[in-house]
Formats: sequence, structure tokens, C-alpha cells
Amino acid sequence: MSVPTSESAALETEVLLVQRLRDRDEGAMTIFYDKYSAALFGVIMRIVKKEEIAEDVLQEAMVKIWHSFPSYDAEKGRLFTWVMNVCRNLAIDKIRSRQYRVGSRTQPIEESAALRQAAEPSFRPEHIGLQEMTRQLNPEQRQIVDLLYFGGFTQSEVAEELNLPLGTVKTRARAAIKVLSKLIR
Repeated sequence: MSVPTSESAALETEVLLVQRLRDRDEGAMTIFYDKYSAALFGVIMRIVKKEEIAEDVLQEAMVKIWHSFPSYDAEKGRLFTWVMNVCRNLAIDKIRSRQYRVGSRTQPIEESAALRQAAEPSFRPEHIGLQEMTRQLNPEQRQIVDLLYFGGFTQSEVAEELNLPLGTVKTRARAAIKVLSKLIR
């Protein structure tokens, strides 16, 4: 039984593409991308459900495919099957990642209902009393909290400003937050 002409031509084209990819031909990677990216994006999108993340995973997959192409074995399966599995596995890894789980629980500030609600006209942040509570911290902790939360400094900037190691700044900030959380309760 002979293979129909269009199918045999497709197989020959795929064999040629595989050979060019094995030869590290960047032009072949462009052809590969044009031919398969839409279908692979669809596979990834069904898993991650977010377009921006799917685009990132597809890009990561293309890099991985390029670098790991020597491990592709045509005798074990078609090119599309192999690349689809690479993409599917990367997408699954992405949704299992801590970064993805944390990101999916938080809502971007632009979408927050708090942005659409006006603050009460009588609300003044200084009435919360947090600045007064910081006076109960030891001087080292208070200095760091004042710079971080009231001065707008980053932890790295505080470390530089006070000529302290970054780890010390982080430790003092963490200790101060623990004390403040007990005072708030």
C-alpha cells in the first residue's frame, strides 16, 4: 500500500526540517516556528489559561526545543508529538510553580476594587497611629521602619544609607514587623 502523495510530501518536508534543525540551521527554526507555533500555543493555552503566561511558556519552549533538539529521536515519534510534549510539560511545570500559584491568588492592582472606590473624605492615614506605634520599637528597628515605610526606601537603599549589610536590614525589618503586629492585635 502506497502513501498518498501529499502525505509523503509532508513527511519528506518534515524529514528535511528535522535534518536542518539537527544541523543547527536558524532558518529552519523560523520555519519550524511558523509551522507549529499556533498549534503549540493552543496546547499551552488550554493548560495555563492566561494568554500572557502562554506566550512566555511558548517562548521558553522554543528555546528548550532548540537546545535539546539533539535528543529528538524520529524513530520514537513524529516531530510534532515530541514538541507538543515539551510544551505540555513546560506548561504543567509552570502551573505547578510557586510563582504561578501565588500570582493566580493575587489580583493586579489595576483590577482591584479598591482603585474604583473613593476613600472617605475624613480618612487620613496618619490617624491609624502606626507612626506612633513605631516609637515602641528599639531605635535600630525604628530607624529601619521609618526609612522603609515612611521614607520610601528599598531594603537595599536602607542598607546603603545606614552602611549595614542587607541581611541585617532584613532581619531588623522582620523583627520590627513582628513587634508591630503584636501591638496592633
